[in-house]
Amino acid sequence: MKKIVPLLTLVLVACGKTDAPPPPPPTVSVANPLVRDVVDWDDYTGRFEAPQDVEVRARATGNITRIFFRDGQDVRRGQPLFEIDPRTYRARFQQARAQLLRAQAALANARTVEARSKKLLESQAVSREEYERDQAALRTAEADLAAGRAEVEAARVSLDFTVARAPFAGRVSDRRVSLGDAVADGTTVLTRVVSLDPIWFAFEGAESFYLKNLRQDQRGERGSSRYTANPVEVQLADESGYRWKGRMIFLDNAVDEQSGTIRAKALIANPTRFLTPGMYGRARLLGSGTYRAMLIPEEAIVTDQTRKVTYVVGRDGKTAQRQVETGPLVDGLRVVKAGLAPTDMLVLTGLGRMQPGMAVTQKKTVIKPRASFQNAPKTQALTTPPSAEATASTGD
Repeated sequence: MKKIVPLLTLVLVACGKTDAPPPPPPTVSVANPLVRDVVDWDDYTGRFEAPQDVEVRARATGNITRIFFRDGQDVRRGQPLFEIDPRTYRARFQQARAQLLRAQAALANARTVEARSKKLLESQAVSREEYERDQAALRTAEADLAAGRAEVEAARVSLDFTVARAPFAGRVSDRRVSLGDAVADGTTVLTRVVSLDPIWFAFEGAESFYLKNLRQDQRGERGSSRYTANPVEVQLADESGYRWKGRMIFLDNAVDEQSGTIRAKALIANPTRFLTPGMYGRARLLGSGTYRAMLIPEEAIVTDQTRKVTYVVGRDGKTAQRQVETGPLVDGLRVVKAGLAPTDMLVLTGLGRMQPGMAVTQKKTVIKPRASFQNAPKTQALTTPPSAEATASTGD
């Protein structure tokens, strides 16, 4: 019996073992990619510039007698800004007018003499030499009249220059001279005026962007900004969206050898004159023609070293890996340019434990666009400093 008991125990233990059931396949959310017509935009940073920016200089010599504007105000074209003592220039203008009247009288007299000499010559009462002298005197009087008119015009222009005016509509800077200051023609700077509406947005683009756009132009996908008014949208440092709309007007003729960039400008409407030269902004420029693309959530993409991959579920209920080519964000979703088909069932959840060939239970859902502000890249935020102090009015 002692030999039979151990054998019986082994048999009983062996009979007590049973295989554990396999775990159920994980449940994952799946959906077809969202298909949309997409247009790419390229991002740039730059600053606003005034299309017209001039120093107003004195065009007459004398002393400042009047100042017509308030520093920093908006001005219209031709608005008076300064007056330079006009008395000397007014006297010269009146003198030129008097000389013109004398020339007119001399011409009238010369015409009378020439007409009389002509009649006398016909009756042989005067010699031809005397008649020719009268003709020469008439021509001289006509030339003197023309010179007199030119002198009056020159004196009038000089008198007009005693009032310095805004050359165009815009915003004036502060005054650089005061009442009584002596100024010199063509030398003394009086103030500065910049135009505001419309306004330029100046930026520089990398050579890679420039080459990409040239290739697109060759393929007929997107016109070059050198010849095409491609749309541009700008956001300011404290904005989350692209509020300011404009179009391309300038692309430089060469790439800078030092920076590897090319200069460009866009024209932005500024009817309220809110935009100011020197202000920073972020712009997006039309970067492609319209193309059909698939949109998927950013979290459905896994980075595998240098590759970007997604997981899809086949008809057999098992996962497969797909390498994808991604594009920009649109409505909070990532553009997929290649690697997926519109009919693919894309895995949206549980990617941390996902492996190719894994059986899964599918929970179908729908990919929806997200808030549009997620598509806007953030600018460098402006921090408003706190007030240094405050005062309160006393209530009665």
